[in-house]
Order: sequence, then structure tokens, then C-alpha cells
Amino acid sequence: MNLRLLFPFFDPTVKDWSLTARLLRWLTFLWLTLGIFVLFSASYYHGEVEQKDGFYYSVRQVFWIFSSLLLFNAIVHSPLSKLLKVSHWILLGMVMLLLLTLLPGISKTTMGASRWVGIGPIVIQPSEIIKPFLVLQAAKIFGRWQHYPRKVRITWLVVFAIGLLAILKQPNLSTTSLCGMGLWSIAFAAGLPMRHLTGTAVGGFVVALMSLAINSYQRARMLSFLDPWPQAQGEGLQLVQSLIAIGSGGVLGKGFGLSHQKLDYLPIQDTDFIFSVFAEEFGLVGSVLLLVLVMSYATLGLLIAKRSHHPVHRLIAVGATTFIVLQSLFNIGVAVGVLPTTGVPLPMFSYGGSSTIASLIQSALLIRVARESAAAKVIKIRA
Repeated sequence: MNLRLLFPFFDPTVKDWSLTARLLRWLTFLWLTLGIFVLFSASYYHGEVEQKDGFYYSVRQVFWIFSSLLLFNAIVHSPLSKLLKVSHWILLGMVMLLLLTLLPGISKTTMGASRWVGIGPIVIQPSEIIKPFLVLQAAKIFGRWQHYPRKVRITWLVVFAIGLLAILKQPNLSTTSLCGMGLWSIAFAAGLPMRHLTGTAVGGFVVALMSLAINSYQRARMLSFLDPWPQAQGEGLQLVQSLIAIGSGGVLGKGFGLSHQKLDYLPIQDTDFIFSVFAEEFGLVGSVLLLVLVMSYATLGLLIAKRSHHPVHRLIAVGATTFIVLQSLFNIGVAVGVLPTTGVPLPMFSYGGSSTIASLIQSALLIRVARESAAAKVIKIRA
């Protein structure tokens, strides 16, 4: 075994990859590197005050990054056919963990939401880790939709629905919406009948309205999103402080590490509102460049999907791209006030092991699709 394969930065096989796979790999590493610097800045004061160690959060994030990169490299070097053979078992395990988050005494509750499960000393968030396996299984089912018996199709639709309802029950409307949109995009790309897709979209919208009707805090967030300033010390606090941070960054920003709002003014500045700290320190120019990075990722992902000749592989690329890019836009949209305040992390920026694992697995799936698409090309040889 070549031990260098365990270290993605020194992978000797990269030179043989397709151009899109190499570009996506380096774009992923650029995103990760930028993210750890921003997280260090956003979390230093928080760590110093709460843990007496300014490096507390950034050191732990580096550990999660390197642990996730081992998975990343394993997937990059694993045939998608092998991953698809076990995806259903992993997805079922993730759904079971989601159901465990609903059991008192087993789940970990923070800020009124039970989204975490403790496994020994490690606390994981199943609603994050399930995303790449939703992509794999949805691509497998929707990509060969007509080849499966009706019973199998209905069974997996029920499994997807149970997973989404378990996330919604935590409660976590934003992640439920994100996962629902991701599954819908895969089904749409697979060419499923439009009447079914339309009905599913309408059903999802109705469920979201019901969640708003049942959960008063979600209604309060929606109202504060529409006009946060009258509630600047209540439900509108996060959005108001985020807008102040972004506005005070100006065109060029205050400079790295010089954010003022992260000093106990902006809540959860190292996770949900890390973009606000980034915008304050790097300004409009830095924010635009970050959006360019996200859009470049989207472009490469869709290009990989377009070039793939295998229907299931194409759907994996569509799903992974949708999850990463849509989640990024969700997070940024919340920070700038164009979406209601939600608890969606910024991929490869926000603090959290589960989010980091999910993002890097999805990136690895994209790169693997690019590698297999290039390997599948047939070169005509002249007589």
C-alpha cells in the first residue's frame, strides 16, 4: 500500500486525473484553507472567553479537517460502484440516528433543538452527515427508476420521507428544506414525470407552512426577517448584528482579525454567521470573490455532470453540487437578510465536524465522478 495516498495534499496519482478533477481538488483545498483562517479569526475571542484558549475551536476544526480528508482520499480512490453497493445500508443507519435524536436522554439539545447524538466522547449531527448518502441513494434509485419494481420505489420514497420528517421534528426546517431541494433536483435531473415533481414540491411547501403554524419560534423568526429592526434586542438580534457587521466592512473590509462584531455582539459567529465576520474583515471585494469561488464550484460540478455518460454518476454530480452550493447560498442569504434566519452552516467555513465530513465526502464524490467520466472515454485509433 502506498502510504502517500493517505495524505491528499501529496497524492502522487493526481497528475493522471482529468483537468476538471484536478481543478475541483485544488478549489476544495483553497476553500478549506480560506475557511480555517476565517474560523480562527471568528472563534478566537469566543474561545478565549469561554475556554481560556483562543485556539480551542480552530485546533479542533483542523483535527476534523484532516480526519475528513482521509475519508475524502479514500472515496476519491474508490470506484463509485462499490460505494453505491453500500449506500443503502449507510443511509438506513443515518435515518436510525436521526430517529435517535428525537428520544429524550439520548439526543443532545442546544438552543431548543435536538440535532446531535453522542457516541462516546464524540457528538455527531446526523442531519449533516446524511447528505452525501442521500445523494448516493437518490442517484441510484432515480437514475434507474424504471428498472426498479413499484414496491422498491415506494419503499425508498418512504425512507427519504421518514428521514426528512425526522429532521423537521428536531426541529430543523432549514436543513429539511435543503435536503428536500437536493432530492428534488436529483429527481428532476433524472427526468421523472413533471406531475410527480410538481406534486412533491407543493407537498413540501404545505409541510413547511404546517411547521410554521405549529412552531411559534419559526413564525417569530419569519416576522423578524421581514423587519428585524423593531426587534433588534429580541428575535431580530442575529440579523441586525449581522447586517451591522457586513455594512461596517465597507468595500475593502477592516482587515483580517479586526472584526468588531465578533466580540460578543454577533451571536454564533463561528458557525451560522461566520460569513458576517468574513464580510466585515474582507469587505465587499472579499465577499464577491467568495461568491466567485462558490459559483466556480457550481460551474465545475455541473460541467462534470454534463460530461458523465453514466446516468447514476451524472445524478451523483448534480446532487453533490446542489447540496454544497445551495447550502452555501442559504448561509450567505441568511447573513445578508434575504432569507429567514436559519441554522445552516457555511460548508468548509463553519465550525463543526459533521458539516466538514459531509462537505468533503460530497466533494470527493464529485471528483470521483470526474475521474471515472474521463476514464470512460474511448479513444478512436486510426487504422
